[in-house]
Amino acid sequence: MTTDAARRSIATRVALSVLTTAGLLGGAAPEAAGQNWPQWRGPSSVGISPESDLPTRWSATENMAWRAPLAGLGASSPIVWGDRVFVTSQIGSARVAPGSHPQLARDNRSLAERESAIGGRRSASEGEIWLVVEAFRRSDGRRLWQYRTEATGPLPELHEKHNLATPTPVTDGERVYAWFGNGQIVALDMEGRVVWTRHLGIEYSPFEAQWGHGSSPTLHGDRLLLLCDHLPSSYLLALDARTGRERWKADRGEGRVSHSTPVVIPGPEGDELLVNSSERIDVYDPATGTLLWYADGDRQTPIPSAVFHEGRIYMSRGYRNSDYMAIRPGGRGDVTKTHIEWRAPSGASYVPSIVYYDGLLYMTNEIGIVTCADARSGERVWQRRLDSVFFASPVAGDGKIYLVSETGETIVLRAGREPDVLARNDLAERFIASPAIANGRLFLRSDRTLFAVGN
Repeated sequence: MTTDAARRSIATRVALSVLTTAGLLGGAAPEAAGQNWPQWRGPSSVGISPESDLPTRWSATENMAWRAPLAGLGASSPIVWGDRVFVTSQIGSARVAPGSHPQLARDNRSLAERESAIGGRRSASEGEIWLVVEAFRRSDGRRLWQYRTEATGPLPELHEKHNLATPTPVTDGERVYAWFGNGQIVALDMEGRVVWTRHLGIEYSPFEAQWGHGSSPTLHGDRLLLLCDHLPSSYLLALDARTGRERWKADRGEGRVSHSTPVVIPGPEGDELLVNSSERIDVYDPATGTLLWYADGDRQTPIPSAVFHEGRIYMSRGYRNSDYMAIRPGGRGDVTKTHIEWRAPSGASYVPSIVYYDGLLYMTNEIGIVTCADARSGERVWQRRLDSVFFASPVAGDGKIYLVSETGETIVLRAGREPDVLARNDLAERFIASPAIANGRLFLRSDRTLFAVGN
């Protein structure tokens, strides 16, 4: 394999159907690239499925392929490879302490109460806590295996909306990489056997981020890329995906807190690793960890990940309904004045990431507002308030936009320049995790259940 081929992102390898792991997948390799959802926000980390005939209407009893109880709680999203669905969870609860962000309210209140309520932060320091990875058979939901390890080392305070099982795992079809909010990380083969483990919270510095750790791992060729933006020490880390050994580490200074997941995008001079970071957007060389360029972001503690489409980066800096923007990749040093193509001053999402679909950007927020904007200009196309609260990122496919609310209702919109609600599907459970799409089905993860929606 050439150096360039080794450095291809997982999304590129999936798209090219470089699928050499049929034996590990029970003898059946995936039929098409669109049937895998291998990481946070799926192929290319954009939240879009190329599949058709995706479900529009369902309920707990209709158009439901299967449901499976989960071992514990979590906010991580399911991922899919071949006939396997992987999910992480935490077993063991924690106390509630003062200090919540007012925009992240409890889930048992009315919409008006949610907008003004004060919640709480949780400390994972009381009681025994277990970190779990589960594999389910995609076709029928049968649990194939479960990996479980005790949470050790320094345990951070957490916002009440999530726990240590917030990062979404990632797979390359040979191994599943699961990262947890205290820094523990494990690589498992497709049968659940341990390949290697690390504990970044012990080996480097404690995972102390405001409200807990939220970033998911990213695969780029043979490197596992990890954003560790925490108060004691902020850094980017590249581990060898096969061995877990450090390939490079980029120090990012103190007090840089971010909950976003880094994404690899094609730049004019090679791949670029983009981080939606506190105060600014930082872009690194994924092969070496060298900082290439940055742009002013004006806000702190971002949560959404960036989206790349046809030469533009779209990202939300949506703290308290603030700005979202489009940036051209490339350049060196400070590109704030040269590469930001447009910036919309308000309407951005705070927690969910943007989804780009057919020339339009769709954003949801924690007070139930859905915004559609023109991707070329940033101008608002339409905005609508729904009686919902959104923390899951929207996904799109088959001409539809799927919005999963915290209270268990998935609102299906027809993609387009007019707000058109096709269906509201209620499963009456609590949802924070974003959906996955694979093999004509939506995979939805609630606090306690994994659902496979569709025929």
